[in-house]
Amino acid sequence: MKEEIKQLMQASADVKLKLVQDAELQERLAQAIELVCVAFESGKRVYFCGNGGSAADAQHLAAEFTGRFYKNRKALPAEALHCNTSYITALANDFSYDDIYAHLVDGIMQESDVLVGLSTSGNSPNIVKAFEKAKEKGVKTIGFTGEGGGKLKPLSNVLLNVPSGDTPRIQECHILLGHILCELVEARLF
Repeated sequence: MKEEIKQLMQASADVKLKLVQDAELQERLAQAIELVCVAFESGKRVYFCGNGGSAADAQHLAAEFTGRFYKNRKALPAEALHCNTSYITALANDFSYDDIYAHLVDGIMQESDVLVGLSTSGNSPNIVKAFEKAKEKGVKTIGFTGEGGGKLKPLSNVLLNVPSGDTPRIQECHILLGHILCELVEARLF
């Protein structure tokens, strides 16, 4: 068992090492940081969405903006779109689960807000539909995906596609990239 544990730790470290060596991905992360900073500086909001573990990561990153990362400071206007379970279950029941995020994007998001979607495959239908609606409304999009980017690739203003096809390794890197995003946005704004 100890060898299996070591192999899993190494697999995680290997994907993170690919991030360290990927100058293009680092440039895209810098673009995402700039996009979020401009939104906050302009009085806009940042919204997050995901499913399952990616929903948990989306909520985690929204909380980093509304609470604090390193600094005691005012809350930044960020929110995870899935936190209202009454809304989610009503929309999923009355329409379709695929529509839960697009309906909110259409109803509450404004031009130049930012929508961050986390999907390891890049093909989650509810996130794809949300990004399509965001494009219609002039909402900026940041996609957190796995290696290929999936259907979110052409819909993302900035794509942060982790070089892996293994869901747990992708999610581990999503939280790393998300923490860097939150830390550097906070450092710039405060």
